[in-house]
Amino acid sequence: MSETRARQTYHHGDLGPALLAAGIELAREGGPDAVVLRETTRRVGVSPNAAYRHFADRDALLAAVSDAALATLATAIDALFDAIPQGTRESVARAQLRAVGTGYVAFALDEPGLFRTAFFVSDNLERSSAASKSGPSGRSPLELLTVALDAYVASGIMPADRRPKAEFLAWSSVHGFALLCIDGPLRTLPRDQADAVTQRVIDMVEAGFTAP
Repeated sequence: MSETRARQTYHHGDLGPALLAAGIELAREGGPDAVVLRETTRRVGVSPNAAYRHFADRDALLAAVSDAALATLATAIDALFDAIPQGTRESVARAQLRAVGTGYVAFALDEPGLFRTAFFVSDNLERSSAASKSGPSGRSPLELLTVALDAYVASGIMPADRRPKAEFLAWSSVHGFALLCIDGPLRTLPRDQADAVTQRVIDMVEAGFTAP
């Protein structure tokens, strides 16, 4: 962003969103450690002190960027939900669970910096309302997973007694695989193989919920 554009943005009262956008780009490039106030103000073209009118400190900015990253992930999963064709309650439920897992790992592979930032945890971060972590449907990634699992029970795929905390089992499976792919020994796994294994991980999760 040019200095002229930055000054215009600041003049029109849009500095907060501009700083957030710069923070998101920093996260995309380098994960949560890259999100610092001084660099965001440099990119926007204002003095560092100007940022404190919108973010009390670096942790406040990082929390907002983390929420925005979660919302971006939720938006990607929402798009996969919207693409599910009409069908039986069972077929839609299965497609929704697959959409969550597929979208989750794909986001990690496509946007590793944002993925790391989305799930960055610090005792210093004060997280905002769930709405800031949601996509067009108004649901966060975890809520979208919950929708899919509730549909599993409603359609008779999963026994009701297996539903409590099932989201944590499914979440940990795909999250663990995603981390192995972006930060672990599977970093060199070709994308087509990573995509194929993602589907097998989802198969495993589904089998665990439905096996006798």
